[in-house]
Amino acid sequence: MLLNEIGAPRAQRIDSYGPGGFRIEGVWHAGSVILSPDGIEGFEGPVEAEKLGAILAHSEALDIVLIGQGEVFRPLAQPVRLALEEAGLGVEPMATDAACRTYNLLLAEDRRVAAVLVAI
Repeated sequence: MLLNEIGAPRAQRIDSYGPGGFRIEGVWHAGSVILSPDGIEGFEGPVEAEKLGAILAHSEALDIVLIGQGEVFRPLAQPVRLALEEAGLGVEPMATDAACRTYNLLLAEDRRVAAVLVAI
């Protein structure tokens, strides 16, 4: 799905998502991605606490992490939630499409946000 231009002031705006990846700032990324202050990192499999190093390393520069878990909302695995909350981060699990739209909106508001997005 193509997302409308919102004029976010920072890099890493999601231009579109699906099928099987994301177009971010004009570059296609196949598969699931993590958007953090370090940049864009791919990952495979489910969202796991061990895969959140780039986000946890910059927890002081972030307020919230959006977790897009695929086509439908699923409860977040407790180890993932605990790792983020122990780092002082708010965490919002949702479907990936909603996470993409919310991420762009928060970027446009100049919020300190990261995202973990399972490809759909």
